[in-house]
Amino acid sequence: METTLLTSVEVAGFVARGFTRLDAVVPPGLNEEALDVLAAGIPPVAYGTPLPLAFPAGSFARRLVEVPRVAGALHSLLGPGPTVDHHHVHLREPGGGDAQPLHGDAIIDTRADAFDVQLMYYPHEVTADMGGTLLVPGSHLRRTNESDTGRYQNLRGQIRLTCPAGTVLLLHHGIWHGGRRNDSDRLRYMFKIRFNPAVPQVRLWDTADLGDPAVAEQLSESFPWYETATGRLEIYNRIGLWRAMTGDDTFDVDHWATRVANRPGRSA
Repeated sequence: METTLLTSVEVAGFVARGFTRLDAVVPPGLNEEALDVLAAGIPPVAYGTPLPLAFPAGSFARRLVEVPRVAGALHSLLGPGPTVDHHHVHLREPGGGDAQPLHGDAIIDTRADAFDVQLMYYPHEVTADMGGTLLVPGSHLRRTNESDTGRYQNLRGQIRLTCPAGTVLLLHHGIWHGGRRNDSDRLRYMFKIRFNPAVPQVRLWDTADLGDPAVAEQLSESFPWYETATGRLEIYNRIGLWRAMTGDDTFDVDHWATRVANRPGRSA
């Protein structure tokens, strides 16, 4: 299966924002099939099931994750042979449902050198009145516990997803998000799969542009909701994750991590 890997600049964007968006990458025929499949439901799997066992060859979910751009992006972030943590079909009835509180999908996760990836697939167009998924870019490395952020109603720079049919989001598991109300007159579907890596997440993408200055530019991005001081820690956290993902302990942005690690006179 031929896939298209993400570039270093694209992976750096994921590290900075906490998500990668692939618009309209799933073919129309698979999107049409999805509506019946998701309505019927997809059988659950045990936590940590290898992908080929979770989704047998020829199944809808297997063909979804084998769409070349989806497969390439998953490989770029997770590597070969990821396991399926769990999956779920999210359905919002027309004109119904409350907005979910802003949350992350895990208890406090202290991993600084690894992450799970959540795939969110939208088989039909999502318009503004359909609600869609709310995302807070750059929130994924700020450690919180599940719905601790639920009291926050609106943050500057948040994204209320609208997208064409066949769009896939790949999220860092820690990103703050929530499903919105569906104020339209049609059903809204979203299919979520959470993947766990099975190999070290080091240089799994197309690294031909690893030295591109745009990598540091991506990792330096700020977001409107960041505090003047504390928000800078998010960039520091990205530097640590990028060092782990590249195996380069010398990488830095504006000397931030280098000065913090400075210990003159201490032996290695």
